[in-house]
Amino acid sequence: MTQTFPTVPRRSLGGLEVSALGLGCMGMSQMYGTADRGESIATVHRALDLGVTFLDTSDVYGAGHNEELVGEAIAGRRDEVQLATKFSLTHNDRGGMDIDGRPENVRARVEDSLRRLGVDVIDLYYQHRVDPRVPIEDTVGAMAELVEQGKVRYLGLSEASAESIRRAVSVHPIAALQSEWSLWTRDLETEVLAVAREHGIGIVPFSPLGRGFLTGAITSPDDFAEDDWRRTHPRFTGEAFTANLRLVEAVRAMAEEKGVTAGQLALAWVLAQGEDVVPIPGTKRRSYLEENVGAAGVQLTPEDLARLGEIAPPGVAEGGRYADAAYAYGNSPERG
Repeated sequence: MTQTFPTVPRRSLGGLEVSALGLGCMGMSQMYGTADRGESIATVHRALDLGVTFLDTSDVYGAGHNEELVGEAIAGRRDEVQLATKFSLTHNDRGGMDIDGRPENVRARVEDSLRRLGVDVIDLYYQHRVDPRVPIEDTVGAMAELVEQGKVRYLGLSEASAESIRRAVSVHPIAALQSEWSLWTRDLETEVLAVAREHGIGIVPFSPLGRGFLTGAITSPDDFAEDDWRRTHPRFTGEAFTANLRLVEAVRAMAEEKGVTAGQLALAWVLAQGEDVVPIPGTKRRSYLEENVGAAGVQLTPEDLARLGEIAPPGVAEGGRYADAAYAYGNSPERG
């Protein structure tokens, strides 16, 4: 019997129309174990076939590999795609990341991204992390020049604080804010969400499935491949893993009652947070993509949302969002 999938609706991110569900492509190049290039490209093609047309990448994912892969995957189908990429992060030789928001870096990095992606224009261009050493007004000013030059259509910020958002929009409209948001990461709701909405900025939650944990597929730290970075993530180790597993079990029990998967229920919760919310669950396999698309057909009642709010109130998860807390918004001073 042929499987049917729900129609993926459309939503607006500050004026940019995208599919209500996006595809995070990072795992096709790094972080989550070895990826199969052929399956990754097939996953992108399947996404487009199912109406998931909002693709998310970055120049730092696989040190440029991910942009090249996405560019190869969308060749011949560019008109179907809303393409987002990012700049400002680079891997350093200390095992961490350097942030560079200087205007000259903005101009150089966009040219490299355009070349790797094989496109003339990027639909949504994010600053991946705010550089505390460079006034954000200077960075966004250089990004705005790219819009004037026709190299970029819309601007975005990733993991920016409320103050950074306010300063950025004084220079140029910001279409989207990308930040972690899910049943086990609700920090965004404290302050940043309201400020973004005040300025008409759409929200793009990454890791809406709790880095895969909320799918219920991970029951032991041994489920991770040797080269999977989650082996050292604060929420996936020691007592935190055990505590967080109880949250997942509660989500899975409710999902079974509704006849959906735990991942679909968790993703439906994010989708239900507003018409300006476009989650980008990442996957490198068609089977998981298809499961995620199924979330677009899950209807949650006010009672369902209230129950999920009781299961997963803000701050429910044990462990930090990153091993290095500086990668989360607001944790490094943003000087001007």
